[in-house]
Amino acid sequence: MNTVRIIIVILLAAGSLSAQEPAKPRIFVTDSRSWEISGGFGGSRDGAGGGLSGGARPQTAEIMKTFGERCPDCIVTINKDKADYIIILDHEGGKDPFRKDNKFALFNKEGDAIKSGSTRVLGNAVKEACEALTGDWKSRGTNSESSQQKSEGKND
Repeated sequence: MNTVRIIIVILLAAGSLSAQEPAKPRIFVTDSRSWEISGGFGGSRDGAGGGLSGGARPQTAEIMKTFGERCPDCIVTINKDKADYIIILDHEGGKDPFRKDNKFALFNKEGDAIKSGSTRVLGNAVKEACEALTGDWKSRGTNSESSQQKSEGKND
């Protein structure tokens, strides 16, 4: 009987500690529309021919994975309505290593731009956006309760 009481006390204490942990900001990653197009044309006196191939190469899953790895202080969400931040991050692929570019723009829930930039490496773009996001989140003094109210629409 005493063992059961001890376990209940431990579980209640652990539950109250986890409820006091600061809320993590939620970020929605928009679809990336990176393009890769290649083609050519050739001919001789006997004939000519050519071809063109390419199109959109979405990189959203890669960007989400990188956010999860490089920005553990935030939660990547697919629910745009519950996001505290939105990032547009275009990861250009299909170019030679010296011409790749990663452009990003970070916005808060109100639609205000927080930071934008361009980097050669996707991880650096995520790192810069993450630093801006966490800095803004801390400056707002956001806690679990207000974040919960915002996501439920009670703080309007």
